[in-house]
Amino acid sequence: MPVHMTDSSPTSHGKGAGLGLAIASALAFGGSGVAAKPLIEAGLDPLHVVWLRVAGAALVMVPLAVRHRALVRRRPALLAGFGLLAVAGVQACYFAALSRIPVGVALLVEYLAPALVLGWVRFVQRRPVTRAAAVGVVLAAGGLACVVEVWSGLSFDALGLLLALGAACCQVGYFVLADQGSDAADDAPDPLGVIAYGLLGGAAVLTVVARPWTMDWSVLTHTARMDGTPVAAWLLLAWIVLVATVVAYITGVLSVRRLSPQVAGVVACLEAVIATVLAWVLLGEHLSAPQLAGGALVLVGAFIAQSSTPAKGVAEPVAGGLPERELAVREPVA
Repeated sequence: MPVHMTDSSPTSHGKGAGLGLAIASALAFGGSGVAAKPLIEAGLDPLHVVWLRVAGAALVMVPLAVRHRALVRRRPALLAGFGLLAVAGVQACYFAALSRIPVGVALLVEYLAPALVLGWVRFVQRRPVTRAAAVGVVLAAGGLACVVEVWSGLSFDALGLLLALGAACCQVGYFVLADQGSDAADDAPDPLGVIAYGLLGGAAVLTVVARPWTMDWSVLTHTARMDGTPVAAWLLLAWIVLVATVVAYITGVLSVRRLSPQVAGVVACLEAVIATVLAWVLLGEHLSAPQLAGGALVLVGAFIAQSSTPAKGVAEPVAGGLPERELAVREPVA
């Protein structure tokens, strides 16, 4: 079922490491909202927070970009796509959607991405999708509906829904592009280089969209309040940049290389559960019984998808995402 192929099934250690990285990525990404919300409430525009996040992470990754500068010549389409979709696209579409529809609805629509990844694998790459993986996605989506309490937002803005769907499509791009070249052995693009250039490209795009020169920079010199507790704004920003972006992207891309886009995508649904739990603990936003039940469903769905084994005898795909990638006909693994 996965997009990347090997001649034999991976060891349990490899799958365990991939699952651990995927969970670490979900933890890191899930902590971004808890740190960003106090900054927004302190007076920063949401798009400015996004720009600070991506631009700060890009600066941290500059040494790696220099080290892997050959990627600009070898994989220009991959780097451009990762920057536009996996970095700038997801962030810009999601925050734009939040200005028009409820947060819970936007989050649920964005996390349709795992189902869309399965659609990519089934209809674009012409690979079979196991029944267990499909069940896992359905359970995860249903659990997310409970976690975000989608029923609380009943009036939908058409443009807002389209923007949230755009964020979901961009997130599909993140999982698919992160897997590019994973079956190319020594010729595979280094994931750290891809992330570094993706962040640099995303920062460039977001600079035009967010216009940081209009930002109130003085907010970063003061404190923000996290459930009434004063916290240095620069400390929250450091967490967003170093953990919720640099660590999150690195562990996320590495997990896709060890699992597959569709499996890593379902595990990434844990981000919504983690974000909700952190908001409960750190921001005082308490969980309801349906949210707790939904979190359990997401966990069950992620486990089922991760532990499923696909059907044997897969035909060669007719498309592989980017034209520069060549896929061999090999036996799929979970």
